[in-house]
Amino acid sequence: MKSDVIIIGAGPAGLTAGIFTCRAGLDTICIEKLAVGGQASLTYEIANYPGFDSISGFDLTDRMLNQAKNNGLKLVWGTVKSLTKTKTGFSVKTQDETFSAKKVIVATGCKTRKLGLENEERLTGRGVSYCASCDGNFFLNKTVAVVGGGNTAIGDVEYLSRLAKKIILINRSDRFKAGEFAVENIRKLNNVEILTNAQVVELIGAERLEAISIKSGDVIKKLAVDGLFVAIGSVPDLSFVKLDLATNQAGYIIVDDKMRTNIKNLYACGDIIDKDFRQVVVACADGAIAGNSAIEGK
Repeated sequence: MKSDVIIIGAGPAGLTAGIFTCRAGLDTICIEKLAVGGQASLTYEIANYPGFDSISGFDLTDRMLNQAKNNGLKLVWGTVKSLTKTKTGFSVKTQDETFSAKKVIVATGCKTRKLGLENEERLTGRGVSYCASCDGNFFLNKTVAVVGGGNTAIGDVEYLSRLAKKIILINRSDRFKAGEFAVENIRKLNNVEILTNAQVVELIGAERLEAISIKSGDVIKKLAVDGLFVAIGSVPDLSFVKLDLATNQAGYIIVDDKMRTNIKNLYACGDIIDKDFRQVVVACADGAIAGNSAIEGK
């Protein structure tokens, strides 16, 4: 299938890019493998997106999708297996189909970072979760732990505090990456315990998670928990790109101020690019720039 532009990823960045390219009259296909909205759609509450005092991530990204589709964006479900260069542009292959376009925008975001512990894969979905808003209801009036110190972890604690009997927040340092205001808010919650300079070193359970071992200094202690929510960030995944694409040491795509990569007519935007600040509003700005750059020379 041919189009003017292919966007890989239907998160805030990809959807915004699609709004811009479609409004400019470019035939645009957006390929998504999991859920429209990406990680943002799993966020219980977003309170720093202009125009909304508070809105759920699902509702916000759903509005983005509807706007993009109303402007002509074609959404295709599929997992991209390869992105290669051709004489006229690019070839994008999924498990079912091959697409071609002169220009491509990579907006794949990142995948959830895991703890890397024994039993983690086996206990995923059996007490171990990476999405509080998805799985929180399974832990009504139970004791859970949250690992992390960023905005996602703090937001998970705030959300879970309305459901669980007790939440234990575990942060590997005494500093939080999340905003001070958000951290102070969870400190005021009666059912939240905060452990700093600590890290999870073992997941314990036969059929499902029963306890975790945490290490603080030279001391290791066991905590009985019903659930563990991992919120320690994300990692980029560009294994499908079969090109000499410039990335930083962590694997994020290097772009210029117009979201152009080192490969002509290949753009990138959102959480997959090398930058310091990752928020929904920033991803949308990236997408707007990438979409506008793809329009140039139309």
